[in-house]
Amino acid sequence: MVEPVPEKFDFPKEEEKILELWNELDAFQTSLKQSKGKPRYAFYDGPPFATGLPHYGHILAGTIKDIVTRYAHQSGFHVERRFGWDCHGLPVEYEIDKTLGIKGPEDVMKLGIAEYNRQCRSIVMRYSSEWEMIVKRLGRWIDFKKDYKTLYPWFMESVWWVFKQLFDKGFVYRGFKVMPFSTGCHTPLSNFEANQNYKDVNDPAVIISFPLVDDPNVKLIAWTTTPWTLPSNLALCVNPKMTYVKVKDKASGSIYILMEARLVALYKSDTEYEVIEKMQGTALFGLKYIPLFDYFDQMKEDAFKVLTDGYVTDDSGTGVVHQAPFFGADDYRICLANKVFKKDGLPICPVDSSGKFTDEVRDFAGMYVKDADKHICKLLKQRDRLVHQSTTKHNYPFCWRSDTPLIYKAVPSWFIRVENITEKLLENNSQCYWVPEFVKEKRFANWLRDAHDWAVSRNRYWGTPIPIWVSEDLEEVVCVGSIDELEELSGVRVTDIHRENVDDITIPSRLGKGVLRRIPEVFDCWFESGAMPYAQLHYPFENKKEFEDGFPADFIAEGIDQTRGWFYTLLVLSTSLFGKPPFKNLIVNGLVLARYLMGTKMSKRKKNYPDPIEIITQYGADALRLYLINSPVVRAENLRFQANGVKDVLKDVFLPWYNAYRFLIQNIIRLEKEEGIVFSYKDEDLGSSSNIMDQWILSSMQSLVLFVKQEMQGYRLYTVVPKLVKFVDLLTNWYVRSNRRRLKGEGGLDDCLKALQTLFNVILTITKTMAPFTPFLTEHMYQNLKRIVPGLKSVDSVHYNMMSQPVESLISVKIEKAVSRMQSVIELARVIRDRKTMPTKYPLPEVVIIHKDPEYLDDVVSLSRYVTEELNVRSVTTSSDKDKYGVSLRAEPDHVVLGKRLKGICDFKSVMSGIRQLTNDQVEQYLSSGSIQVLGHDLVAGDLRVIFQFEKENSKYEAHSDNDVLILLDVTPDQSMLDEGVAREVINRIQKLRKKAKLVPTDDVTVFYNAMGSDKYLCNVIMAHGEYISNNIKSPLKPYPVPVCDIIIKESTQLKGSELEITLVKGHEHVTNGPLCRFLNIQLRSNGLLTGNVASVLLENPSKCATMRTATDLKNFVSKLYLLNGTRVALSVLYNGAETLLPAHFDPMTLSGCTLLVDIGSNLYNSNTASVLSEIACPYINLHLAKGDSCGEKTGVVLLENPVQSNHITLEQLHEQAKVLFGQRGRTLKIYTNQDLTTELNSV
Repeated sequence: MVEPVPEKFDFPKEEEKILELWNELDAFQTSLKQSKGKPRYAFYDGPPFATGLPHYGHILAGTIKDIVTRYAHQSGFHVERRFGWDCHGLPVEYEIDKTLGIKGPEDVMKLGIAEYNRQCRSIVMRYSSEWEMIVKRLGRWIDFKKDYKTLYPWFMESVWWVFKQLFDKGFVYRGFKVMPFSTGCHTPLSNFEANQNYKDVNDPAVIISFPLVDDPNVKLIAWTTTPWTLPSNLALCVNPKMTYVKVKDKASGSIYILMEARLVALYKSDTEYEVIEKMQGTALFGLKYIPLFDYFDQMKEDAFKVLTDGYVTDDSGTGVVHQAPFFGADDYRICLANKVFKKDGLPICPVDSSGKFTDEVRDFAGMYVKDADKHICKLLKQRDRLVHQSTTKHNYPFCWRSDTPLIYKAVPSWFIRVENITEKLLENNSQCYWVPEFVKEKRFANWLRDAHDWAVSRNRYWGTPIPIWVSEDLEEVVCVGSIDELEELSGVRVTDIHRENVDDITIPSRLGKGVLRRIPEVFDCWFESGAMPYAQLHYPFENKKEFEDGFPADFIAEGIDQTRGWFYTLLVLSTSLFGKPPFKNLIVNGLVLARYLMGTKMSKRKKNYPDPIEIITQYGADALRLYLINSPVVRAENLRFQANGVKDVLKDVFLPWYNAYRFLIQNIIRLEKEEGIVFSYKDEDLGSSSNIMDQWILSSMQSLVLFVKQEMQGYRLYTVVPKLVKFVDLLTNWYVRSNRRRLKGEGGLDDCLKALQTLFNVILTITKTMAPFTPFLTEHMYQNLKRIVPGLKSVDSVHYNMMSQPVESLISVKIEKAVSRMQSVIELARVIRDRKTMPTKYPLPEVVIIHKDPEYLDDVVSLSRYVTEELNVRSVTTSSDKDKYGVSLRAEPDHVVLGKRLKGICDFKSVMSGIRQLTNDQVEQYLSSGSIQVLGHDLVAGDLRVIFQFEKENSKYEAHSDNDVLILLDVTPDQSMLDEGVAREVINRIQKLRKKAKLVPTDDVTVFYNAMGSDKYLCNVIMAHGEYISNNIKSPLKPYPVPVCDIIIKESTQLKGSELEITLVKGHEHVTNGPLCRFLNIQLRSNGLLTGNVASVLLENPSKCATMRTATDLKNFVSKLYLLNGTRVALSVLYNGAETLLPAHFDPMTLSGCTLLVDIGSNLYNSNTASVLSEIACPYINLHLAKGDSCGEKTGVVLLENPVQSNHITLEQLHEQAKVLFGQRGRTLKIYTNQDLTTELNSV
C-alpha cells in the first residue's frame, strides 16, 4: 500500500534522506555489479585541480556527465566512472609561491626542490574531501576510491611512455621560440593557455623617432604600446608595397618618414605638415638608423636597419614597426630571415623569468618591465626621441593563474610537432560527433588549421619530469620511456619519478661524452591531462585489453574553454600515437558567468559567485541541476548565473510535478478507503480507456519517451530537457486539472480506475525518464510508487531500472494535434479574461472559435466539454467566417522594433502612417506570408501589431488571436452567471480553509457558514447554490448555528460586500444524539397567524440520499402534508434570529436544521414569526441496516408522527417503512434496540 504524501515537501532535506538510502544500498557500486557483462560504454572524466572548491562551471560539466552516463547505464550499458585529479602545474606552484614568498627560481634553489615539491604535495588535495562531498551531494555517481591522480608514479610512468613514443616517431625537438611568458609564474605558456584570460587594459602608446645615420635630420617614426621592448630594439620594418612619405612637421620643423595612410596617427589636419617626398616601402629597405640605446652596440654591423615584410598593415600605428626579435614572434621571424642575429648566437633578451631587466640594460636593471615603461619614456623624451605620447585601450593577455600581464619572450623549449599533422588532426576531428556541431566545425577546426607546434616544457618543479637525458653539448639525447628503462640505462631504481628523485640520476654516454644529465624542465600539465586515456590505466604496462576495449571513449564533456585545452591535447596525442581520434561523442557547454561584474567568468580566486552549497541547501541539488541544463549553456552559449533561476525551477517545475504525484497518491488512498479495494497498477490496462484526455496524455508520454530516446542518442540535452519540463506542465496544468473530478471518483468506479491507471502510468514513466536528470526527486517518488507495481517491489532504486521503451501503439498524432489546438483556444481565451479582469470562476455565455480549416474546428468541437469547463463558458461556437461577427483587422507599427531599424530615414512618419492605413485584406496577407511592403520598405513578422476591431461599437465580444485561430469571447454575463461565480468564490474560500487546516480529501468535515450583509445577497446565493457548493467541497454545507462539536478551524472573510464566516467541524454527522439525516421543521402561518401543528421534513433518507432536491420538491411535500391542495404559498426561513423570504429557486439541503415558515392566505409574508426550533420537532427513530454481525453501511430515519401529534405509526408500519427505506421489500426485517442485536423492538 502506498504511503500518504505530505503537503509540505522540503526538497533539500528529502534529498539528504535519499543520499542515506543510496549509502545503505551502496547504490552506485550495486548498479555497476548489475551491469557487469553488458556492452561497455567508455567515459573519460577530465581532471580538475583540487586546490580550490568547485564552482558552477564544474557543477554544470559534472551534471552533463552524470546525466549522460546514468542514461547510458539505464540504456543497457556498463559504464565505469572514475574521478580524476590534476595535481601538477602552475595552480599548485602558484599557491606555494604565495605562501612561502617565493619570487623566482633562485628562491626555489635555496629552499631545495625536494622541500619545494614536498610543500606542493601537501596542498594538492587540500579540498579533495570538499570536492567529494559536493559532487556526491549533487547526486553524481562516480568512483572516488578508484580515482586517478596525475601525481601517482604509475600515471607519470605512462606519461613518460607517451612522450617516448612521440620522441621515437620524430615528433619531439628542442627549439628557441618566442612564447607567451608568465612573469608571475616564471614560465612560458602554451598558445592555448595564453588565450584563456584576456582583459581590456590601458597601455602607453608612444611614437619614437629613429634618425637616419646618413642624414640625422630625417627620422623614421615608429609606434608601440610596449615601451619596455625599446631597449632591445634591433631593427625597423615597413611594408614593401605601400606608399611612405617624407614630411616636414610645421610645428617643430622636424622631418619624419611614415606611411602615407597613417599620417592620421600624428596629425589631425593636413595643414600641420608639408609633404616633401613620396616613396614605396622597398625604397627604405637597408637604411641604417641611430640606435635608441647603446646596450647592444656589438650588433651594429647587422642590426639597426630598415627591413620589409607584408605583415605591416595600414590600420594602426605609423606603418613603421620597431623590431625587438626576442620579444615578438614576427620580429623574430623577420630579423632571423634578414640575418640581424644568428640562430645559434646569444639571444638579445635582457629580461629574466620574473619579468625584470637584467644588468645589460643598466639604466633600468632590476626593474619590472611594465613598471619601466614610464621611465623609458621619460629618458627618451630627455634625448629628444619621444615624438608623441598617449594611452590606448586594447585587449591584452594575462596569465590564467597568476593574473599578471603576459609578455612574449624567446625561451628555449621542447616542442611536439603539430604543424605537420594538421590535416590528420582535421580528419580525425571530422570523425568525432560534437554537440553543438558549430563548435567543432568553426571554433575547433579553425584552431586546428592554425595550430602551432606545442611547447610542452615548463621551467618549473612540481610536475612530471621530461624524461630526456642529454650530453653537455646537447649532441647526445636519450629519451626514457619507463622506470624499468631508466634503471636499465642508469643502474638506479626509483619508485617515484618527481624531480627530486630523478634529477641527480645520470646515464653513461654511449658516444664517450661522459655522463648524460636530465634536462631541468617538467611537462606542461596539459600534456598530462591529454595523456589521461592511457595513464589512468597505467597503459601499456597494465590493463592493455581494458584500454583497447575503451578507446576511443564513447563520451566526454567539458566547457567551451577546453577547445584550446583538453579537447586539443587529447586529439594531438591520440593522433600522434594511434592516428585516430580519442573520443566518439562530445558535449561542449558554454561558460557559467557571474551575474554581476559585466558577466565575468566565474573565478575561485575572485569569489564572484554564491556558494554552491548554500544554493543546494536552500533549493536542492535537483533544482540546481535542472536550472543549469535547461539553459543556453548546454548549447555552448554563456549563462549569467542567478539564484532566482534555481528558485523558479523549484516553483514552476518541481512543485507542480510533486503536487500531481501527491494528488495521485491521495486519490489512490481515497479509493481504497471508500471502495474497500486494493489499487494495483497493471500495464495491460493501458489504452483501454475511451476518455480522450487519457488517450492524449498516454500518447504525449510515449511521444516524449520516443523523443528522449532519439535525442539522447544524439546527445542533444538542449532539446531533451525543455521537452521534459514542458511535459510536466502538460501533466499538471492540463491533464490533472481537467480530470480532477474523474480522479476523485465522481464519474463512477470504473472511470476512476481508468483515470488513476493512466495517471499512475504517466507519473511512473516520467519518473523513470527524468531519473538521470533529477535523481533525487525521482528516487523519492519511485520508493512510494513501486509499492503497488508487482514487478518493481524488489527493485530497490529507480536508477536500477532500464529506460522505458516507447509504446508506439499508444501514440496518436491526431489526438495530440487536437488537444494542442484545444489548448491554444483555451490559452487565447484566458488572455481575454485576464485582459478584462474576469476570473474563470465567473461563467460567461459563449466562446466563438474562428478558423478556415474545418478539421481544426472539428478537433475543437470534439473536445468542447473541456473548453467549456476550462473557460467556464455556457456554449462553444465554431465558424470559418469572421466577417459574420463583424471582425476586421488593422495594423499598428511596433515603434520599438521599427524605431531601431528605420531610425533616421526621411520618410519614417510616412511609413508609420502607411502601416495604419493597411486594409483588412492587406493585414491578412501579412499574417499569412509573414511580410509586407509599405512605401518601399519590407516589413516582416514582429514589425507590426495586429489589432482586431468590431464593426459595432458595443459588441459583446472581445477578440484575441495567435495568427492562426481567432477567438471571440462573449464578456457579458447575466445575473445567474454572476451568482454562480460568487458560489465558486465561496467554494474557493472553503477549499483554502481546508488547505490551511492541512486537511486531505479523505478527511470528513461539515462546513458551517454565516453570511452577514445588509442586502442578504450572499446568503441568498449560498442557499440557491447549496447543493452545487456541497458537491464541489465533498462535505455537507449548513448555516449557523454551529453545534457543540469538534471545531477544526474557523475564519471570517469579505466577499461581495458581506462578511462570510466559515467553520469546519470534524465528521459528517456532527450531532450524535439527533436524527441521522438532515431535516428542517415547518410551521404553517395563515394571514400572519401561526396555525396547525409543527411538522418535520427529512431532506435526505437514507442519509446522503437527497429526498428534497429542489424548491418545488419541498413545496409539493408541504402541500401534501397540510392538505393545501395547490393553495398558493410563500416560504421564508428563520435564520440567525431573522426571517428571510426564500427566492423562487433554492437548494433545500442548505436549510438543514432551520425552521421553514409556510404562509397561506392573503398575507403571504408577515414578519411576526415564531421562535426557531433547534431540534427536530417530530419524534423519530434512527435505523441502521445490519449486515451479519457488524453495523451496516446504510442509515436512515423514520418519523413516528408528522405533523406533531398526527399520523402516529404502528410497529407494523415501522417495519414496512424500514423495508422501503433500505430496499428490502419482500424480506423479513427485525428491528433491534442494541448493536449486539439481542434486544428486539416490540413497541413504538
